[in-house]
Amino acid sequence: MKKIVVIGAEGTIGKKVTQTLEGLGHEVIRVGKSRGQHQVKIEDRNSVKALFEKIGAFDAVVNAAGDVAFAPFEKLGTNEWNLSLSSKLMGQVHLVQEALPYIREKGSFTLVSGILSEAPIFAGVAASTVNRAIEGFVMAAAAELPKGLRINVVSPTVLVESMPVYGPFFPGFVPVPGEKVAQTYVRSILGVETGKTLTVNG
Repeated sequence: MKKIVVIGAEGTIGKKVTQTLEGLGHEVIRVGKSRGQHQVKIEDRNSVKALFEKIGAFDAVVNAAGDVAFAPFEKLGTNEWNLSLSSKLMGQVHLVQEALPYIREKGSFTLVSGILSEAPIFAGVAASTVNRAIEGFVMAAAAELPKGLRINVVSPTVLVESMPVYGPFFPGFVPVPGEKVAQTYVRSILGVETGKTLTVNG
């Protein structure tokens, strides 16, 4: 049994990942922005540091959180870029760096990007940029992590469960069930791969 910290545990992906891991007998520490066993603001490095100090030793960090701004390119201002870069990009970098003193040897990190890194949509420039950056970070960090640690990023397309809200923004995209995304997270957490972008298409 592994002790696994799930950030964004109350979100659409996070819930599926948590249920799947608990079904396999693992101990899941549920973390959210305002709900869960612990709370964290991933864009605030001090908040992330305090989170791991409270939790102590663990075997894996899983992230299913991170905000990005959606707006037409010509209307992406400083605030929109700062939100996207500080939350979904640097927030995930913070999770990895601040976890290093607490994660056990041969543990793993699983981050999240998304289909927009390879298939853009209208008003998705910030998301596409951040997703590509996360994937580059994972590729490079894998070569330098200590303690035999692994790191991967899961890149799902739009989820079946999210289609009622986000479907109109993804014309022609084939949605994927949340369970399939959760299984890809499990592959990253419990498998042997590192430095990979694990895509989940419909």
